[in-house]
Amino acid sequence: SINRREAVSLRLLMLIKELIHSVSIPEGVSVDSSSSNVKVSGPRGELSRNFEHTLIKFEQDENVLKIIGNNLRKKEKALIGTWNAHLKNMIQGVDKGFLYEMKIIFAHFPMKVAVKGNIVAIDNFLGEKASRSSAIVGDVKVNVKGDAVTIEGNNIEEVGQTAGNLERATVVKGRDTRVFQDGIYMISKGAAQ
Repeated sequence: SINRREAVSLRLLMLIKELIHSVSIPEGVSVDSSSSNVKVSGPRGELSRNFEHTLIKFEQDENVLKIIGNNLRKKEKALIGTWNAHLKNMIQGVDKGFLYEMKIIFAHFPMKVAVKGNIVAIDNFLGEKASRSSAIVGDVKVNVKGDAVTIEGNNIEEVGQTAGNLERATVVKGRDTRVFQDGIYMISKGAAQ
């Protein structure tokens, strides 16, 4: 059996001494990482998010933001990767934005889809008398034209959640989904510009 001092030194050996992720900042986008509430602003607007951890800090040069962590465990290593992904999405959001395209598919009953305020109303789904509705999350624009639905916004989480709400609102229950393939389905994801 190993004593306490050996156990502590083994634990220190398992720590990652230093880990650095670099996020490049394109022209026209500014990042304020002076506090734990990081603000990213660009031609399409501004996004902010709270990044707070005692072992992880930000360093900023001209057009590179570095996420630096010292003496990290596995959990903090994963967290740096997550923060890196969040920051890249925020930068793309204020620079180019996100555009998701969905398609309305119906076989027998023509579905009517319309945007009403901050919800999307779905009428005559599989011939149902009751209307179904789907919430639009945050500052997202939804357009319905023919059988195409476009969802556009700066925050990838809000755009994705709005698309997910639409898909979930048209789930077929109690019927064979190989026959009843009606619904609103995702066909493409990408930058708005």
